[in-house]
Amino acid sequence: MVASVRAEGSVTLRSPIPRPAHAHPASAPASAHTPGHTTARIPSPPACEPVSRDDAAAAPETVRDLFPAISGDGPVYLDSAATTQKPLPVIEAIEGYHRRHTANSGRGTYPWATTLTRAIEQVRADTARFLRAEPEEVVFTAGATAGLNAVALAWGLTTFADGDEILYSPGDHASNVYPWLQLRATLAHFGRRVRLVPYRTTALGEADIDDIATKLGPRTRLLTVSHLHHVYGARNTLEELRGHIDARVAVCFDCSQSGGHIPVDVRELGADFAVLSAHKMFAAPGTGVLFCHRRLHDQLGPFLPGGNSGVSVRDSALLPARMPHRLEGGTHNIPGILALGAALRVLDSIGIDTVERHNRMLTRRLVDGLRALPGLRLLPGPGHAPCDTGYGIVSFTLDGISATDLGFVLSELGFLVRTGAHCVPSEAAGEHAEVVAAEADSVRVSTHVYTTAEEIDRFLDCLTTIATEVR
Repeated sequence: MVASVRAEGSVTLRSPIPRPAHAHPASAPASAHTPGHTTARIPSPPACEPVSRDDAAAAPETVRDLFPAISGDGPVYLDSAATTQKPLPVIEAIEGYHRRHTANSGRGTYPWATTLTRAIEQVRADTARFLRAEPEEVVFTAGATAGLNAVALAWGLTTFADGDEILYSPGDHASNVYPWLQLRATLAHFGRRVRLVPYRTTALGEADIDDIATKLGPRTRLLTVSHLHHVYGARNTLEELRGHIDARVAVCFDCSQSGGHIPVDVRELGADFAVLSAHKMFAAPGTGVLFCHRRLHDQLGPFLPGGNSGVSVRDSALLPARMPHRLEGGTHNIPGILALGAALRVLDSIGIDTVERHNRMLTRRLVDGLRALPGLRLLPGPGHAPCDTGYGIVSFTLDGISATDLGFVLSELGFLVRTGAHCVPSEAAGEHAEVVAAEADSVRVSTHVYTTAEEIDRFLDCLTTIATEVR
């Protein structure tokens, strides 16, 4: 029974996936270029489908009760793009590993160890299904940052030749910018000069497809993009370019914000690489996923050789083993991976389509309320879209008060939001100033399935009072 949003906007949970018989007990669930902005009032875009404030989705107690940190009368958490709240099955998966049958995986032959090994491989299979991938294409990492650096080290170091190019957005998260700058600097030490070619962002906050198409060339080897932008809340699929990208070009998607918020189908995206951040999809910090398309497996080298690193030695040389273990040197983050498995079951019990629909309704409600505030300036994103859309991320500034000060005031009044540059690189890189911050300081509001329409209304009432007072 899949979760659904009924007409009145309530969310219904379905029964979770039955736990495989061999799963570890701890893994079981409990019962860029940015256009200038103006302060002029932004007209409401035409709706793609009718929606009213009374129809906005409301996360019911059955969902909120899964998240103990936001139960009761505490602050309103509106920073889910930074990290999501953790549901009870995830908390219990971590505690269960440390309280019961603590062991290492992939080494011992006693039941505690072998059960954990099977449990980790089950999470790998579940993650593959979540991404529409194959298990051998799923690599466990220390996070999305680690995954993108793994692409640079395991693939880029040996693949890029002198004169090759990387197409990227300077306005993306630093995790999808700095690894390529570091790769360029490293390769320069060996006489290989790689060009970083920035592409523009549109007024909607999306990657400029026309600009990318113009800059794709015979030396392009990597095109990297955010699937869901962490500041603008804009979705990028590169759909218009499918069939027009040379097979020599690897396409990399940063799915840190989209994972757990909207469906992620790596086959449909045409991804060669994709990364997930587990702590942004109900799971624990320090865990991530790197998808590596099997067509590139023979180009990947082990970059973390050591214990459990998927290599063997022959004639004093390292021979890489099969994927995905080739890229998983060292001891796994076992509780983190078990927590990811529990998070995937929670997401499946709610339904990723339900999460997407709920966030879209909340985004519409939020944008409609923000438009009416004097001196408020919406950053690129859903507020500028030609039809009503949104994925749970809205960023803005307010005249008369800095974003940092506004965030502090909101916190004192019980609303937790993110302020600042949001990990967008702010310093120029080299004489061409390739890395430019889109906004030096803004407020970001981000929601999830546990956020309620009533919380959005209270936030808007509070912000209205502040906007009036600072004029």
